[in-house]
Amino acid sequence: MPHLPGRPPSDDDYTEFVHASWSSLYRTAYLLLGDHAEAEDLVQTALAKTYASWRQVRDLSAAPGYARTTLVNTATSWFRRKSWRNERPVEELPDQVVQHDPSDRPALVTALGELPPRQRAVVVLRFYEDLSVAQTAHALGCSEGTVKSQTSDALARLRTLLGDAVVPHTLGALHD
Repeated sequence: MPHLPGRPPSDDDYTEFVHASWSSLYRTAYLLLGDHAEAEDLVQTALAKTYASWRQVRDLSAAPGYARTTLVNTATSWFRRKSWRNERPVEELPDQVVQHDPSDRPALVTALGELPPRQRAVVVLRFYEDLSVAQTAHALGCSEGTVKSQTSDALARLRTLLGDAVVPHTLGALHD
């Protein structure tokens, strides 16, 4: 059932929105957090917050952007909690550190996990979500200069972790 202008969106509109947006929001959440269960929790929390404001939506095409911003802001608030440590419990400690091939996707996800939360959010929004500097600044509630400096610092750290072949110096210049 299509949304009719002039009336608040319905629960059916919300259900349709969730089905259409879940996988994209989940991928972004996973890249931000690096953990499948926490990513699911983050998406569910962001969607619950989105639903709480659902009756105020006037343009359904803006809903995915609103939900993504809510997701990023929620993740940022989680990062600020003193209990957030990016540590994952395991039953047994590994005998040795596993070296990943830098061309493997898991290596990139691992490297993202090494970044501070703000840098990680900037990289995910700029290069995964393909947002502009201005859009990223708006989503994170910071200045464009902060986005640029965080991007530069994050790319430098990723180059250290993954090498220039994986994160070329031209990458930052292409997305300014």
